[in-house]
Amino acid sequence: MSVSIVTGWQGLPPEHQGAAAALGAFDGVHRGHQAVIAAARDAARRLDAPLAVVSFEPHPRRWFQPGAAPFRLMTPAQMARALEPLGVDRLHLLPFDADMAAMSDETFAHDVLSAGLGLKHAAVGFDFTYGKGRTGSPDGLARAGRDLGFSVSVTDRVDDPDGLKLSSSAVREALAAGDMDRAARILGRPFALEGEVIHGDKRGRTIGVPTANVALGDYMRPAYGVYATRSRLPDGRVIDGVANLGVRPMFETADPLLEVWLFDFAGDLYGQTLETDLVARLRGEMKLDGLEALKTQIDADAAAARVVLGQKAFR
Repeated sequence: MSVSIVTGWQGLPPEHQGAAAALGAFDGVHRGHQAVIAAARDAARRLDAPLAVVSFEPHPRRWFQPGAAPFRLMTPAQMARALEPLGVDRLHLLPFDADMAAMSDETFAHDVLSAGLGLKHAAVGFDFTYGKGRTGSPDGLARAGRDLGFSVSVTDRVDDPDGLKLSSSAVREALAAGDMDRAARILGRPFALEGEVIHGDKRGRTIGVPTANVALGDYMRPAYGVYATRSRLPDGRVIDGVANLGVRPMFETADPLLEVWLFDFAGDLYGQTLETDLVARLRGEMKLDGLEALKTQIDADAAAARVVLGQKAFR
């Protein structure tokens, strides 16, 4: 059963209230986030309540820093899909606007969490903050919950036994380094980019390597280069491939693109949504001497990608 997405918090019908919920930005739904959601799941079972996640759209960082470089790790649709195997019933996406940004911690707890969402339980991480100026803390939320009628659990920091930090910032550091294995270990799955397939210059067709092109939007920019990939098509098929992510030094683009060559595939994907796992970075971008040299390099990259993908488990 898919996760239902509920936007807004005012005037919700009873069926969209009364959950045990994990609260936070949850960008990436990494393994640290999953520990907070597990605490909410335990409470949901104890209270016989639906399990929900409460997040924000847009991400608060985008509201407060509109000029910040792209940083998102997933779209709301990807978040909902990542929550499904965790048993989550609902994803509440609270609109982060001027009213929300100006809301005190007391008002947020009373108006949004209690009166609006009617929470029975709120699960948060040890570093959770809320309210204008980030004045709200886990302890403050627990006090508010006692007054308002919902329980609160606080999850301590979770790290790998080998010391791997499980955080969204650690995912971004791994992506910036092109270390897709480390990113996948933090996330619990490969990092994936999702977007609409757009028209490019169609140069790849002239050398027998047609690509599906996806703009990066507000996604964190992983290290530019060539990647072994797995892409999910709208019809459910999953197809191995190789992709260039970046600005193409030979035929430079104004904005970075993900350009995926899907192996052994023929079809029109324009206007459709494609989600692509970046399984492994094979090399950095390079400028080659003409189309023939480019074709030779792409063939070598494709062969390398097939080897890597043959060694990597499919998810």
